[in-house]
Amino acid sequence: MMENVNIIKLTAAEIAAKIASGELTAVEVTEAHLARIEAVDEKVHAFLYVDREGALAQARAVDEKRERGEKLGPLAGVPLALKDIFTTEGVPTTVGSKILEGWIPPYDATLTQRLKAADVVILGKTNMDEFAMGSSTENSAFGPTGNPWDLTRIPGGSGGGSSAALASYEAPLAIGTDTGGSIRQPAAVTGTVGVKPTYGAVSRFGMVAFSSSLDQGGPCARTVLDAALLHEVIAGHDPLDSTSIDAPVPPVVEAARNGSVAGMRVGVVKQFRGEGYQAGVIQRFDESVELLRELGAEIVELDCPSFDLALSAYYLIAPSECSSNLARFDGLRYGLRTGDDGTHSAEEVTSLTREAGFGPEVKRRIMLGTYALSSGYYDAYYGSAQKVRTLITRDFEKAFEQVDVIVSPTTPTTAFPIGERADDPMAMYLADLCTIPTNLAGNAAMSLPCGLAPEDNLPVGLQIIAPALKDDRLYKVGAAVEAAFVEKWGHPLLEEAPSL
Repeated sequence: MMENVNIIKLTAAEIAAKIASGELTAVEVTEAHLARIEAVDEKVHAFLYVDREGALAQARAVDEKRERGEKLGPLAGVPLALKDIFTTEGVPTTVGSKILEGWIPPYDATLTQRLKAADVVILGKTNMDEFAMGSSTENSAFGPTGNPWDLTRIPGGSGGGSSAALASYEAPLAIGTDTGGSIRQPAAVTGTVGVKPTYGAVSRFGMVAFSSSLDQGGPCARTVLDAALLHEVIAGHDPLDSTSIDAPVPPVVEAARNGSVAGMRVGVVKQFRGEGYQAGVIQRFDESVELLRELGAEIVELDCPSFDLALSAYYLIAPSECSSNLARFDGLRYGLRTGDDGTHSAEEVTSLTREAGFGPEVKRRIMLGTYALSSGYYDAYYGSAQKVRTLITRDFEKAFEQVDVIVSPTTPTTAFPIGERADDPMAMYLADLCTIPTNLAGNAAMSLPCGLAPEDNLPVGLQIIAPALKDDRLYKVGAAVEAAFVEKWGHPLLEEAPSL
């Protein structure tokens, strides 16, 4: 039997191969990761709930399958950390909010079902900004998550629990959701890989809604190939989701195994740099562009003027949709109920429940959205923002006539200290600068590590953006960049991960 410390350092692809060959059992692998969670998660706080019994039962089922000689899937027996926004039958789903504290769903989200069908072992549910509203995982009602590189800093948001679980070796795979960058930003600041698939490529059925036209679930991992293997498991058409795309899943695993940028045209957008960008982030990005050139890519300068308006448009569209989606949390149907003592009306119970159950950021966005949708302001705010969204989509369409993919920094800065931007929402929102345009247009995007910033020795992310339904291009380029980085400098996480 391998030592626990060696098991947790394996990639998901390596774990799956060792389980399939009988070199490891799924139970051994699961126990190693559960032991790691027990050892370090008190400091990291990546998990809101660890499903020890459920995970071991899933692992035993995989081992029994192998003993019977049944064919195992490409990720059978591999442990995974699931963002606490996907319903999981019999397991608490809180969305990081007091309003759903203790709620146990009676059904699985489609994504959860697909993970179970692929024999992926779900370790538990990860911490997140309440209702996925935030860029730091400080807005969780259950306390912030720490960045394993420096526990006094944020692990990104809203999916900081999933990224922190990967970076601290508590899980080799994780699931996140991305409304304005919440898969890619955590990946960038923790030195991991995160992918926002094309909008509609991964089912949203059973994923608690924040902003329905923007939300997208996706894979998180420590390597590009692991992300591709997970992408293939969770993607595909779902008749239960009206926005699900009825199209074949792009050949993402094949692309990850055959990474190359030779002959590709790679775009660099001039709007994705300038004031507010950390010098070390720009330095690592420029080095990445030069690396792509060395690998045989043609670099094309792009001008996408409407991208400068993306942040403003997003922070009207997302709160507007949030105010509509969160109207269902009224203290009457499910979840928290406050003030139901016979002396209050239904309206008062709803008001008291929302006051007690929602945190400050959620309340802020509900108020912003309700105002933007109100009579007399709809056209001036929400309507105008949707027009800007169209302009951004057109800028992308023009850009993709000239290039195969676009690259940029994922975030303007490395991980900032917990609490630094807590009282300045605008400074917090600026973390979304590079990621938001992709959500507004519905394109696919990836963040992968491109080294450490020299001034603070913290991870920097390289963002790759591809046209809708061309997700395989992300993996083709990502795998080539990753291989070149490993050859030149070693993998920033696998080689230099901080000890906890």
